[in-house]
Amino acid sequence: MSSTSGPAAFLVAGTRSGVGKTTVTLGLMGALRRRGLSVAPFKAGPDFIDPGLHALAAGRPSRNLDTWMLSPQAVADGFSRGCQRGAGEAGEAGTVDVAVVEGVMGLFDGARGADAAGSSADLAKFLNIPVILVVDASGMAASVAAVVHGYATLDPALRVAGVILNRVASGQHLAHLAEALAAHVSVPLLGYLGRAPELAIPERHLGLVTAGELADTGVLERIAERVEKGVDLERLLAVTATSLPTPPASVSTPESLPVATRKKVRLGVARDAAFCFIYPETLEALEQAGAEVMPFSPLVDAALPEVDGLYLPGGYPEVHGAALSANRAMREQVRRAVADGTPVYAECGGLIYLSEGIHLADGTFYPFCGVLPAPCRLQEKRAALGYREVTLLADAPLGAAGDVLRGHEFHYATIDTAALEQAGVSTSFAVARRGGGGGETESRPEGYRTGNLLATWCHLPVTPAMAVRWVEHLRRLAPLSATGLS
Repeated sequence: MSSTSGPAAFLVAGTRSGVGKTTVTLGLMGALRRRGLSVAPFKAGPDFIDPGLHALAAGRPSRNLDTWMLSPQAVADGFSRGCQRGAGEAGEAGTVDVAVVEGVMGLFDGARGADAAGSSADLAKFLNIPVILVVDASGMAASVAAVVHGYATLDPALRVAGVILNRVASGQHLAHLAEALAAHVSVPLLGYLGRAPELAIPERHLGLVTAGELADTGVLERIAERVEKGVDLERLLAVTATSLPTPPASVSTPESLPVATRKKVRLGVARDAAFCFIYPETLEALEQAGAEVMPFSPLVDAALPEVDGLYLPGGYPEVHGAALSANRAMREQVRRAVADGTPVYAECGGLIYLSEGIHLADGTFYPFCGVLPAPCRLQEKRAALGYREVTLLADAPLGAAGDVLRGHEFHYATIDTAALEQAGVSTSFAVARRGGGGGETESRPEGYRTGNLLATWCHLPVTPAMAVRWVEHLRRLAPLSATGLS
């Protein structure tokens, strides 16, 4: 990637999941922003919740970067675009002051045990940025040096520029840890956070609670204050000084070149607390391809906007089941749109909303749209988690038969597939875990299709080429009276 001088960029990695890297990341973003710096937030891997929290802490949208799901060009472009100052942002035009990438799982954990693709380490090397390692120091003293030494030396192509210790018990504990690190490793200790249960971010079945639920709690401000006190921010910026990328050229493919001169299509996109899992790049690609995004809320709106198609992304429909179910006017609008042949694409939570409804563990049942003739059930155990490779068995809005798309899956709900099959709902995907291999070559039928409705449990990042195909699909099926925006 071509680049221009920029003060700092780094990836915050953990030795494993649960060491507190999200807390440290949010604290660093908030503390750096409080210093008047513009902070570009990013998240490694397929996560929707952490980026929302990043946006609160940094004051600007966070982008996902994934070296398994996305092409190298898409990762480079996403990082480059995210590092540019927005219109009206304080400071000189060009890049931000600091780019902060939150890692995923442990530093070297990727799509497979021996495959670095998708790992934080793989992303840091691709972006050519250093790593700040977060270590849970509880229950350790001199052993912390062995842990840091191992992570710092496993891959010579990776630069671990500093360590932040979390859950330090006391000043004496910190002194022991610092002495061990200074004696045995060359990676500098940049600071620490003490044990602070009051700073813990609440969790639920899909991870941390969403940004909207934390916005007025003050917890992010308290985390930033702790980081300001415990971390040497000046040294952090000094050891992570690097270069930030220039913005990529506008995407122009043979398929997308004529879009600007063609009539736009209106795409209704569910956007509220129940449907909040969506990549910003997906909406950008759709808009560039010729879609006018029309947000609506299945929670509170009584009617759909006038649209040529609908997109129902993932989220927490089960958490907001009572409100979604009570909004009968919207449920009827969606039913009528599907019956009229409106193209509808739904992912995960959107699939649940299109089902007959959801059974909760306590016996509560919330009726939903019913256009997928089967109920869903929320399990106490996770139903699916991980990368997915999706082979299209028939032409679809996002690709042609035979195309292979990459995405991920994470949900606790299931749908009654026997009821779908009995009702004649067809499947148009073959879904394999992590692309098969290593004993995981079996695939399952998925991609539930009825009429112009397509629903899947998978979250699929939409590339510019996929967006062009989706918009053309909408344009082809839209009634002449509904299109025509210039």
